Amino acid sequence: MVTFGTPPARRPSERVRRRRLFAGIAGAVVLLAVIGGSVAAIGFARAGAHDQETDAAPTATGSATPTPTPTPTPLTPEEQLLASTTDPAACAVSFMGDGIADAPMLQTQGALYAGLPIPSRDGLVFAGWYATPADAAAFAIPGRVNGSEPVVCTDQRVTLHGAWMSPEQNAAENARIPILMYHQFTADPGGESGWLRGNYAYIGDFDAHMNHIATTGFYLPTWDELSAFIDGRLFLPNHSVIVTDDDADQTWFDLAAPVVSTYKVLTTSFMITAYRQDPPPNPYVLRRSHTHDMHRAGANGDGLITNLSVPEIVADMEASYGVLGAKEIMAYPFGHYNDTAKEGLRQAGWEMARTIEPGYVTIGTDKLALPTVRINYGMGLDALINLIG
Repeated sequence: MVTFGTPPARRPSERVRRRRLFAGIAGAVVLLAVIGGSVAAIGFARAGAHDQETDAAPTATGSATPTPTPTPTPLTPEEQLLASTTDPAACAVSFMGDGIADAPMLQTQGALYAGLPIPSRDGLVFAGWYATPADAAAFAIPGRVNGSEPVVCTDQRVTLHGAWMSPEQNAAENARIPILMYHQFTADPGGESGWLRGNYAYIGDFDAHMNHIATTGFYLPTWDELSAFIDGRLFLPNHSVIVTDDDADQTWFDLAAPVVSTYKVLTTSFMITAYRQDPPPNPYVLRRSHTHDMHRAGANGDGLITNLSVPEIVADMEASYGVLGAKEIMAYPFGHYNDTAKEGLRQAGWEMARTIEPGYVTIGTDKLALPTVRINYGMGLDALINLIG
């Protein structure tokens, strides 16, 4: 007998069971991915909202205004100069004073000041640079700063203060600037023998001279200052002196230059560059030209410079400049010169020349015929004081 009813359920095969298992796992993975993405999206949205709240503040109308990026503070001119060099001895020198518009310049600490400006102002005479405003107001020589002084800085900076005076004040000073002329030196108090005996200053006298100049408040003008003084553009005090040596003899290097270094007195050595080309023996010695090869007699018995043409003089002086790297001032060999010599110097780029003619430099002196104060053997301290005060 056949019984009708619900047929018994058939058990799925192993293959079907595996498919169902894999489908369930895949669905779970998809669900987790969807949930995770939603959570991440919510997190990013919240973070974005937080950033917007941080970076922008609501305005009165409800809109956000971005916070501006701060503008860097610009460097001062002094800071710009110092940023342009890696030299730890660099010093930014600034200039202050009524009517002073000179830009700051870099100098080197410990070296002598180089190329300080000489400002001009209508109706006034520049009276120099000073360490303090009080020094500038008083024209105080001990506080006056120029190329005879070493650069001293604080935190790589220093400020110099300019002063002015009227042309009438400058003329009233009636300054007469001596240019001392030395030649050779001797360690023998009795001096040297021979026809050049007068040229040899006793080194003991020279020491006394330099000590006097260094300790009694003399001002030591640079050559560019002397030029401006002659033009009436710069005030120099009567208590000024310039020290020079002719020929750069070996006794200058051996005996005199150490004295110069001891007393820190700015000096100029006029060098015949065809004969020697020694470097400066110390920072207080300037090398300037005594010509290249014109320190000899010409056909007429006078110095060769008076026998040559302008182009020949120019060629010789350019050769000297090639050694020394400076023009500015020269000394005529034997003191001999003429109009041709002066024109040769002008065309070669020299502004001043020193003779052996006795006298003092004043306002208006011929720059290519500067007088001198000759120092001979036997001239002790009293003789010097009589000549320069």
